[in-house]
Amino acid sequence: MSNSRTPETIRAQEYAAKATASKIKVAVMAPNTKGMMQGTIVDSSCTITSPKSRIANEGGAAQMVVFTEGEQPSHQLAYTANQDEIFTCENVLYSNWSVAIKTIRPAQAAREVHQSAVKILKHPALEDTVTASFGQFISEIKPQHLSPVVLQRSKRMVLDSIGVGLIGSTTDVFDLALQHCQHMYAPDFISSVYGRSNVRLSPTLAAFVNGVATHSMDFDDTWHPATHPSGAVLPAVLALSDMMPASRKPSGLDFLLAFNVGIEIQGRLMRFSNEAHNIPKRFHPPTVVGPMGSAAACARLLSLDSSQCSHALAIAASLAGAPMANAATQSKPLHIGNASRLGLEAALLASRGLEASPLVLDVVAGVAGFSAFYEDYRPQPLVSPHDGHAFLLEEQDMGFKRFPAHLGMHWVADAAASVHKLLVGVGPGKVSPDQVQDILLRVPLSKYINRPFPESEHEARHSFQFNACSALLDGEVTVQSFTPGAISRPELHALLSRVRLEHPHDNPANFNLMYGEVQVTLVGGDILKGRCETFYGHWRNPLTNESLRKKFRNNAEVVLPSAKVEQLIEAVDVLDRLDDCQDLLSQLQ
Repeated sequence: MSNSRTPETIRAQEYAAKATASKIKVAVMAPNTKGMMQGTIVDSSCTITSPKSRIANEGGAAQMVVFTEGEQPSHQLAYTANQDEIFTCENVLYSNWSVAIKTIRPAQAAREVHQSAVKILKHPALEDTVTASFGQFISEIKPQHLSPVVLQRSKRMVLDSIGVGLIGSTTDVFDLALQHCQHMYAPDFISSVYGRSNVRLSPTLAAFVNGVATHSMDFDDTWHPATHPSGAVLPAVLALSDMMPASRKPSGLDFLLAFNVGIEIQGRLMRFSNEAHNIPKRFHPPTVVGPMGSAAACARLLSLDSSQCSHALAIAASLAGAPMANAATQSKPLHIGNASRLGLEAALLASRGLEASPLVLDVVAGVAGFSAFYEDYRPQPLVSPHDGHAFLLEEQDMGFKRFPAHLGMHWVADAAASVHKLLVGVGPGKVSPDQVQDILLRVPLSKYINRPFPESEHEARHSFQFNACSALLDGEVTVQSFTPGAISRPELHALLSRVRLEHPHDNPANFNLMYGEVQVTLVGGDILKGRCETFYGHWRNPLTNESLRKKFRNNAEVVLPSAKVEQLIEAVDVLDRLDDCQDLLSQLQ
């Protein structure tokens, strides 16, 4: 069956990838003395096997044509080649054959044709690419692929994320983001907003402001490799569920499936790089993998096909990335808000037919895709859910914070709290700065969380010194520790002035390997030490359900009545058994 194509620009690698190594032939074309293309066939070992028919030449450079075994071009090719190995086909007839042409400059033709043929032969088919495997996974995953462990752990994540979002709706950053959306965009009463019973926004704006709320106090969950997975996904899934008509609301199990897909995609992408395992220096991880997770979750909830899911990821990749320079500022919560919002937008655009690179997750020489974010990017295809795929959440639990600060602060806070107990006993009491001559913190080397004298709540949440001294002074770090009055206490600043930092070689900037050690030298010369290897709330030492619910109640009751808080706890607990997630959505305001 033949068909004609209008003029189009075709990249060599994309067409070569459509043929499998076992079924393609390579024809090497070069201009002869009459200006015609003389062709020869080479096999996989680059041995010339037979002459080939002439093809009209209008470019003057050597060409390599790849086509499926048993098929031949049914018409001459007229082309114009450029230096980027892109050519334009005009009035070309095809006969069910996969074709790729690689331009070879005339001076290079003789010595490079064999190497180029091998390169084309080894290029994978598009359906075998990393990007395609992710699209297929998102499209094909079903609720039955979620194990009881994954369901239980993900419901805990949903509960915690809603709680930190609700208390986050009381912050100045959230208010600024909400006011901006209300003043700059037309009213669109669709999706609910945390802590605002009479406010609804468009789905993308609701995903944005609720994402900002979730990270506004740095109270949201953290995983390894380091990122904040729930805040980038849950607001988008909630907003999209609100958008769907009452007759088509997703079931609770479908809701959890979409959420877990978003978490899984983030985890898999971060495991493509050793760099991603460490506390970041360049890009804030939720801005890199967060939009991808949000896009994947929304694509799953929209039931997009595998190609659309791949395009959703590729579109999200064009919307990803924010620098670490904005950590410890009011702009950091925007990172999570944008991740949630832009991932949702990517999925919606893909659902309308917008396309992007089919190789965005693959390594393509000379063209950076997702690899632009990591210097040691090594992608692997995602195993099909039908071939025994195991979710990462099954293997590694989530880290939940007991107080609203950067995760690294929890090690030094627990170590300092143990020294506090040595000084004042188990009962209430405070440490006097007059007792303390020197405070030594042994912590990982990480510049953006080394802040000797923080001046704002956001800086305080990212300061080893502040959190260690707060715990040493009060015996714990709490939500109230970051109020202006607590930050400005003279006794706290007296302790801060006595702090020194050491960065032992055995204490890497890695949430799975680091520790926190606090050594306090008293005025009399006595030395007290506290050390934390794994804080309570870490994935190796997870919060109990009782502790997690206590945290949720403390957070949610700041903006919701107790009765509604208990209803929310119940709705999340039975979410996988709800025929309609509306029961959850209705409790959020």
